Amino acid sequence: GPALGATCVSPDMDVTAPRTLTASGLADAVAAIDADVVFASPAALVAVVASAAGLDVAGRRALAGVRLFLSAGAPVPPELLAAAAELMPAAEAHTPYGMTEMLPVTDISLTEIWAAGAPGADGVCVGRPVAGVRIAVSPLDGAGDAGGAVTSEAGTTGEILVRGPHVMDHYDRLWLTQQASARDAGWHRTGDVGHLDDAGRLWVEGRVSHVITTAQGVLTPVGLERRAEGVDAVGRAAAVGVGPAGRQQVVLVVETVPPVRRSALATIWLTEQVRAAIDHPVAAVLTVPRLPTDVRHNSKVERTRIARWAERVGAGGRLGTP
Repeated sequence: GPALGATCVSPDMDVTAPRTLTASGLADAVAAIDADVVFASPAALVAVVASAAGLDVAGRRALAGVRLFLSAGAPVPPELLAAAAELMPAAEAHTPYGMTEMLPVTDISLTEIWAAGAPGADGVCVGRPVAGVRIAVSPLDGAGDAGGAVTSEAGTTGEILVRGPHVMDHYDRLWLTQQASARDAGWHRTGDVGHLDDAGRLWVEGRVSHVITTAQGVLTPVGLERRAEGVDAVGRAAAVGVGPAGRQQVVLVVETVPPVRRSALATIWLTEQVRAAIDHPVAAVLTVPRLPTDVRHNSKVERTRIARWAERVGAGGRLGTP
């Protein structure tokens, strides 16, 4: 924002922990500069929505003046955008997609997300490429490796590749990373996995490193997680693969509403509900007080860490925390 010459303010919060943002804190920050644009990570938006009851009349008036709010940093559920939109009724909700190496890649509004249909069934829809950007995928093979020929064919799941005038030139002093990311001439490999639909919209399905390789085929995590999160008692979910590559079993690790006090096997009722929501066999459902997330946004679920914990638990280890 400051680099663009925009007046910016950070709310009174711990900026290293986006979950500490409150609706009142956001409203005070908006009022301080008559802000008409808000940008917040998904974890910050969750905290704002959860603390909305603490807003006073002045706070609600300040948020009513926002004309645009954006959230990014991890897949953003449309239900979360809709809940935040109720607090900022005059604002258009957007969730751009991109990464440090190239931002933005795509953009989409909440209205367009609902129009795309079936939210969560195939990942999270992040919209069409912005001007000057092209998107393709490198298809996954049965081992979950993205080695297929670059294609823009609709419905093909693979590693997301991007190109455009604002993609980074190269990684600094990271030779192996540079070689891997740029091995397709003119394209940057993002490490994300997803597909394009018939309308040219991109759907993000997780990270290539988090793909689950079962005996029945390759699964991507985000669609499984979104289905699990559709269960009333589930707040947030992580889908991971446990066991040897090619024979992995799907395990769902979930935060519950209300949260559990300690990690445990899910109740029979909750396990049945999650299994009924997912169109693939689920070996186990585990509940935790809180899923571990990335430090920057508090939004990206640390699936690799969770998978190691779930495998240890499945082998008879103590529960503890992931």
